[in-house]
Order: sequence, then C-alpha cells, then structure tokens
Amino acid sequence: MYGKAFAPEFQGRLRNLSVNTNYEEALAKARAEVARAAEEGDALALAQARLVESEACRRLGRIAEADVAWRASYRAARDAGEPGAMAWALWNGGTLARQRGQMTGALRWLGLARDAAVRAGDVVALGYSVAGIAETLRIRGDYEEARDLHEKLLAEARRRGETRHTVWALEGLAQLDRNAGDLTAAWERFAEAAQIAEDGGDERGLAWALRGLADVLSLRGEHDEALQLLTKAEQICRRMDLSSALAYNRKMRGNVLFRACWYGEAARTYQEAQKMFRAMNEPRGAALAQLGLLKSRDKLGRPRPATERDLLALRDTLDAREHRHTRKMVQDALDELLELVA
Repeated sequence: MYGKAFAPEFQGRLRNLSVNTNYEEALAKARAEVARAAEEGDALALAQARLVESEACRRLGRIAEADVAWRASYRAARDAGEPGAMAWALWNGGTLARQRGQMTGALRWLGLARDAAVRAGDVVALGYSVAGIAETLRIRGDYEEARDLHEKLLAEARRRGETRHTVWALEGLAQLDRNAGDLTAAWERFAEAAQIAEDGGDERGLAWALRGLADVLSLRGEHDEALQLLTKAEQICRRMDLSSALAYNRKMRGNVLFRACWYGEAARTYQEAQKMFRAMNEPRGAALAQLGLLKSRDKLGRPRPATERDLLALRDTLDAREHRHTRKMVQDALDELLELVA
C-alpha cells in the first residue's frame, strides 16, 4: 500500500507546498522566505528556503540561478551545523550537475550528499542521494551498477510504501529494460509506475512514466496511441512548469514521428526540442535532439556528406566518459549512414 506523494525537498515553512505545486509559484514563495530568514538571521530556515529556490529554478531551466541558490543553501546549512540540510543542498547540486551534463561532478556531489545524510541519520535524503547516483550512472551508460542500485532502492521504497521513490526506481529499471531491448519488461514497469504515481497524486512521476509508455508503444508501431500519451504528459509538464521534462517530452515526440516516417514533422519537433534544451544549458538533451534532427533531414534527402560531417562534429563534442551512451548513439547513426553510402 502506497501513501500520497509528498516533496521532502520542500522544507521548513515551505513544507506545506504540494508535490504538484507550479514551480513559478514555488519560486516566489521560496524567495519571500529567503528574505524573511535572512532578515531574522535564521541559518537553517535560510538553507531550507534556498533549497526550494534552487529546485524551482532547476525545474524551470534557470540554471545559473539554481547554481547560486544551492551553494547558498549549503553554506547556510553549514553555518547552522545541520548535516541533514547540507545533504539536501548537495543532492540538489548533484542533480543540477547531471542536468547540465556534468556526470563526474554529479557523482561527486551526490556521493557527498549520501555521506552527509548518513551522518545526519536522514533516511529520505540518503534515499534521494543514492537514487540520484543510480540515475547518473544509468544516463552515463554504467548499466550494471545502475540496475543494482535501482533494484535495491525499489525494494526499500516498496517496504516503506513511499510513492515517489517507488515510481522513480521503477522508471529507472524500465529505462534499463528498454535499452536492453526487453520491451515487455519495460512496459510492465512503466505501467506500474504510472498507476502508482496516479494513485499517489505524483504528477511529475506520472508525466515521466507516460513518456516511457509512449516510447514503448511507438517501438511496437502504435504511433497514434503514443502521441496521445505524450500529449497527456505535456499537459502536466506545462501546468507545473517542468521545463526539462517538457523538452524531453518534445524530443520523444520527435522520436515517435520519426518512427512513423513523418520526417518533416519530426524534424520540426526535434528543432523545437533542441532550442528548449539549449535555452536551459542541457547538453545531453540538445545532443539527442540534434541527432534526431540530422537523421530526419537525411531521410528528407539532405546530401549524405553534409550529414556525415555534422554527425562527426556532434560525436566529437560528447565526452567519451561523461556521455558514453549518448556518444554511442551518435556513433551508431554514423556507422549506419556510412553503410548506406557504401
């Protein structure tokens, strides 16, 4: 039995914010609390308010502001002598680093967050930190280690009946299944995640699960049904101002359109997603959108030498360690193109 979803990163006087609070609203309330806590010299309250400010800015794609806020949260938590608050600030910094494509930095900050959470005895912060490590490893391409962590996190989340962590772990495992080509297992996990998220009122988790279900449907050739799920997920992203999730939703829409052989519409959608990723300085998403755009334009008749040149340039912008999986996707597309030319 799972309880209603809550957002433990909303702390102090902001703990009553809903997990589904619009992030512009969360940011406004956080900044008002930052001013109050600073005026009263309340270091712990300042750390908690700065954490919410950083998380809201991150979700809104305001990366530079998020970077300033999480560091300020950490300094205030350190001044207050609160290792639990320090852990949450470090978790946020690590999550932001992953969003910026800085996987090594993300693992460093998340590892420090894990250690601080252990010192503080904060089980929830510990779980979030380890989940962040698992997600970073998965995105980087360290699948075996990521699966082991996700499975341990899922078992713990189920034991505690925690909605958001269960959904998060299921989605991570589903993505690993999908990458391994096991669409049946991926579908089952995404479907369970969607149901638990919907029952628990976790709209963020639901949006990501719907995106995963749409991916599997389109791989099975059910493109119209996939687009319908993406539309439902997009409505959630727009309502909550989930900028990064919305950009990935648009990128997935491009994938579905490409698989359906609607190349012109796919190219337009990838281009839109690329602009969104670049606006929020999210290099991995921008690279994936550019890859889709190049493949779509190739199908529309663009000269192959120009596409080969651009794929090589894209591949060389991706660090072999930081973006191993994304770089491999670009190399696979390049190899396929060269086979066609030969």
